Amino acid sequence: MELELSSDQKIFQASARRLLEKEYPLDRIRGMADGELRWSRDWWQKGAELGWTATIVPEELGGGSVSGEGVRDLSLLAEELGAGVAPGPLLPVNVVLAGLVEAQGGGPDHSAEIESLVAGESIASWAVYEPGVVWSPLEPRLTATPADGGFVLRGAKDRVEDAEQADLLLVTAMTPDGVAQFLVPTSAEGVSVSPQWSLDLSRSFGEVRFDDVRVGADALVGAPGAVEVIERQLQIAVVIQCSELCAALDRAFALTVQWAFDRYSFGRPLASYQALKHRFADMRTWLEACHATTQAAAEAVQNRSADAAELVSVAKSYVGERSLPMLQDCVQLHGGIGVTWEHDLHLYLRRVTLDQALYGTPEDHFLRLADLASL
Repeated sequence: MELELSSDQKIFQASARRLLEKEYPLDRIRGMADGELRWSRDWWQKGAELGWTATIVPEELGGGSVSGEGVRDLSLLAEELGAGVAPGPLLPVNVVLAGLVEAQGGGPDHSAEIESLVAGESIASWAVYEPGVVWSPLEPRLTATPADGGFVLRGAKDRVEDAEQADLLLVTAMTPDGVAQFLVPTSAEGVSVSPQWSLDLSRSFGEVRFDDVRVGADALVGAPGAVEVIERQLQIAVVIQCSELCAALDRAFALTVQWAFDRYSFGRPLASYQALKHRFADMRTWLEACHATTQAAAEAVQNRSADAAELVSVAKSYVGERSLPMLQDCVQLHGGIGVTWEHDLHLYLRRVTLDQALYGTPEDHFLRLADLASL
C-alpha cells in the first residue's frame, strides 16, 4: 500500500525536515555529552508552531491537522524524526495528548492542559513502566489510594522519556476501582526524578518516585477502568515508533547501498557481486513489508477500525523483529568503517534497538496477537 501525500502534507513534512536539519544535524547528535539536555524548549515550541503537537487534537480543543487525518500526519512527522534520529518529546507529548483527548468529557476537565501542550508551552510524558517489570500497562504496581477527596500515589516509574524536562506526568496507577491515570506535576511534593542511562544518544529517560504524593480528584484522567484510553495511547505510541523505525531503516539501507557502489574490491564495486545483490534484495523486501504494515496500522488507528489493535501489534512485531537484523546487516556490509564512532550507522542502530524494546517488544506483541485471536 502506497501512501499518496497531499500538497499540504508535503509542506508539513518539508517544514519539519528543514527545522531538524538546521537545529539537529547528525554531527550535533553524535557530539551530545552525558548529562547534556537533548533538546531545548525554544526549539520544541518552534515545532509546536509547525503543528507537531496538534495533529491528533480536535479543533475545538485547539488542535487540527493539515489533512484531516491526524494520525497519518503524525506518522509522516515521526518519519522525519526517525530519518534524522532527532531528539524531542514527539512521542511522549502526543501519547499523553491522546490519553487526555480520549478521556475528555468522561471525568475532570483537562482542556487547559491540552491547550498548553498543543502550544508547546508545557511538556508531558507517559509514566507507565515500573522498575523490574516488563510491559504491562494494565497491571501497575504503583497505587492510588483515595484520601481526603483526592488520592495518594505511592510507587515508582522508570523508563519515563524526558522525565527531567517534563512539567507533567500521565501516571498509570491501580485504584480500588481498577487501573486509572493521573496527571501529576513533576513539581508536586513527593515526586523525585533520577536520570537513567540511554542507549540512544538523542533521548533521555528517568526514574520517577512517588512518595505519598497527594493529588486532588481533578488530577484523575477520565475514570478508573481506563482500559480503552490506555489502548488508544498504546496505538498512537506504536504508530509513531514504527514510522520512526521505517525511516531509520530507509536511511541506513540507502547509506549501505551507496557504500556498496562506491567501495571497490578486485576492481569491481561491491554491489556487483551476486551474493550481496541477494542480501540487498532480501533487505529491500523486508523494508517494503515494514512500510506496508506500518501504513496499514496508521490508517486503522486513524479510522478507529475494529482491527486497529491487531494491525498495530502486527506492525510492531514485524517491524521490531526485522529492524535489528537489517541494521546489523548494514553494519556488516560496511565492514570496519561501520563500527566506527564517526560513521552514522551506530546512531540508527541505537534508535532502532531502543524503539524495538519500548511499549512492548515483538514478543509482547506476538502474545497480544494471540490474546486478540482468543488463542
